[in-house]
Amino acid sequence: MMPLDASTFLLQWATGGLLFCWVTTRRREVSLGYGWLLRGVYGLFAAAGAAVGFLLLETVWVRDLAGAGVAVAAFVVNGIAGARRKAGVAGQQALAEERSARVAAMTGIDRAPADKDVSVAEFDPRLDLVAPAIGAVGIVASGVVDGDPVWLAVARLLVGAAFLGVVSDSMLLGHWYLVQPGMPRAPLLELVRWAGYLWVPELILWLVPTGMVSVLNGTIDDQYNGLLGWFWLACAVTTGGLLIVTRLALKERAYSAVMAATGLLYLAILTAFGMDVVARALLAP
Repeated sequence: MMPLDASTFLLQWATGGLLFCWVTTRRREVSLGYGWLLRGVYGLFAAAGAAVGFLLLETVWVRDLAGAGVAVAAFVVNGIAGARRKAGVAGQQALAEERSARVAAMTGIDRAPADKDVSVAEFDPRLDLVAPAIGAVGIVASGVVDGDPVWLAVARLLVGAAFLGVVSDSMLLGHWYLVQPGMPRAPLLELVRWAGYLWVPELILWLVPTGMVSVLNGTIDDQYNGLLGWFWLACAVTTGGLLIVTRLALKERAYSAVMAATGLLYLAILTAFGMDVVARALLAP
């Protein structure tokens, strides 16, 4: 049992989103703009969470300082990525050159390779691990301060952060195919697989006593005659189903399959957040 508060929730979301930003940027296949987008968005989430903690709620110093640290780290890393933008992205460039060579071999039409500045070092994706590492410290601190039992609260917060982050990043990456339509599907498939893996502990941890079983059997009154407990269960089942269907959609070769998968991930965000946030609200002391 632990309270549901905006500061911890925003720190969770930012930390998980930035962790899976690294999972994607480390592949060196997605253009720099995707990283800029995610660091900017999640950096603002972390800053907002820290502000809420410092100004509106009872301050948990480690958590709220960590939120501020996540925001600073995300913005600083974004600045470094921007400064090294002329070096490009190795995997993206290699794929473009390979396809140009194939077209030239078939048609005789050769295209000049994209300009890149070899004097500038390429952005190191390991820098994207700094912000989520800081955020994880704040998440653990929140669980230690407010959780009972502590181990269960910390586990729920950490797994929830990763789960919400990967589902959000999957949807955003699906949209990025509109910006970078020739990108391989491997980065999106990887995030969808991770979302499926994390769905399992996310579900199990919310069933561990005291958990959602107590809501479903009426031991904990949800004030709506059990309706919210069944709503949570529907969100959990639907999220798992949507992730399976998304994976099946991505097996289709047509480009429209990526857009279909993105639409399914939109729905998965709604149900995944219902799975996590509704449970936390119902089990809050």
